[in-house]
Amino acid sequence: MKSMVILPSWKPDDIYPAKLARSAVSYQHPLGLLYIATCVQEAGHEVELVDGAFWTHQEVLDKVRRFRPRFVGVSANASMWTKAIKTAAGIKAIDPAIHVSAAGPYPSAVEEKCLVDCPDFDSAVIGEGEKTMPELLSRLEANAGLEGVAGTAFRRDDGRVHLNEPRPLIEDLDSIPIPRRELLGDFDKYESPPGSYRRKPIAIVMTSRGCKARCIYCFQMKGEHRIRFRSVDNVVREVKELVTDYGFREIRFLDETFTADRERAMELCRRFRDIKPDFSFYVSSRVNTVDFELLREMKRAGCWAILFGAESGVQKNLNTLRKGITLDQTRAAVAAAKKAGLKVYTPFIIGIPGETYEEALETVDFAIELDPHYANFHTMTPFPGTELYDNVEKYGVMSSNTDDYTFEGAAFVPFSMTREEIEQVRTLAFRKFYSRPGFIFKRIFEIRSVHDLKTVSKGAASFFWLWTQRNAASAKSGIPGKKTG
Repeated sequence: MKSMVILPSWKPDDIYPAKLARSAVSYQHPLGLLYIATCVQEAGHEVELVDGAFWTHQEVLDKVRRFRPRFVGVSANASMWTKAIKTAAGIKAIDPAIHVSAAGPYPSAVEEKCLVDCPDFDSAVIGEGEKTMPELLSRLEANAGLEGVAGTAFRRDDGRVHLNEPRPLIEDLDSIPIPRRELLGDFDKYESPPGSYRRKPIAIVMTSRGCKARCIYCFQMKGEHRIRFRSVDNVVREVKELVTDYGFREIRFLDETFTADRERAMELCRRFRDIKPDFSFYVSSRVNTVDFELLREMKRAGCWAILFGAESGVQKNLNTLRKGITLDQTRAAVAAAKKAGLKVYTPFIIGIPGETYEEALETVDFAIELDPHYANFHTMTPFPGTELYDNVEKYGVMSSNTDDYTFEGAAFVPFSMTREEIEQVRTLAFRKFYSRPGFIFKRIFEIRSVHDLKTVSKGAASFFWLWTQRNAASAKSGIPGKKTG
């Protein structure tokens, strides 16, 4: 059955201010979509993957018109949902007989509501789609109904929407085929922000799914707070394939917490050192799951950078987030990573429920105290399916426009701050952190290659623009600016 999976057309300006987009843009492999396309192909169907990051809306529709699929899956998170709706409408205008299905984080969070909101979607895949999508296609190919296909919602012939029973999470992650990167086309089109990589091309890999933490702003599939791991052998097999067969030179591991199982992380690093040619890699972790010995082993294996979700410089606000860490743990983890020779990235959140303007400034000071290689200052974003979203009336006011859900616009304003205060703190944070003479000199002295020089130059250009703006962090939002509590 001819099938197509699509990420709707988007551009960096949809997320970042135009002058910052040049240095902040990130075109990463759409790993979730790639997993689905691989499973569909393995089930015997002809499939084409269209990554809308590189095509206009009309060009995406032209590809549908030329390929003439019987089925199209459109993936979307919250900020992409209006684009997904537009894409579905365009596909139906080409051929109303095409079965169009919604998939991705947003449909998984709102379930059958996405079909109620958009009449151009015939079905929705809810949760992990690697098993669900092939079963859905086999039903369509046999002209059978979708009744009983676990993990889906669908529109009946009379227009009513029906929600099937949920599909259990996939326990044996090794049973999922390794994604076939050739479905992506030219790897060179994928770019990462300057300073966020060491080598190219870059592949994206997940060695585990899920997280044990209970943060109020994170969406966990089926609300389960646990981690499912791929075996070390399975991960090593994929990494070897990426390095030796595809020629990737760097791996970005997208696990929520790469170091969640310390011994497993150590074993992975030992095995990585045996892979030739060598490769560099980047991970995300939690500050309460690392120590110097582990970080040193990661460095020896090729890890060059680690991201710690520091989030706040005020313990009260970390407790509100249910982050499950302390400020001292953050200090210790950052210091240990630096000692091991790793670059450290620390994102922070501005606009936490109950956070005051003064406390947000304390977070900026904490970022400067930690002195990571890079810091980012995001806005609090109430993604559907999270504790924050489901109980937002307890915490503040959120935008009704899902386009705002990007970490960059003030999609949420706590009762304790105004939207203008959030924007002011973010602008001040970037200025204070990146204009420090010590920070600037360190970046200059670290220049060792043309790549390093380009990184510093792009960052400098963006920072100069940021410095000249009164409120560079502002973005369109459906939230009024006045104080709400």
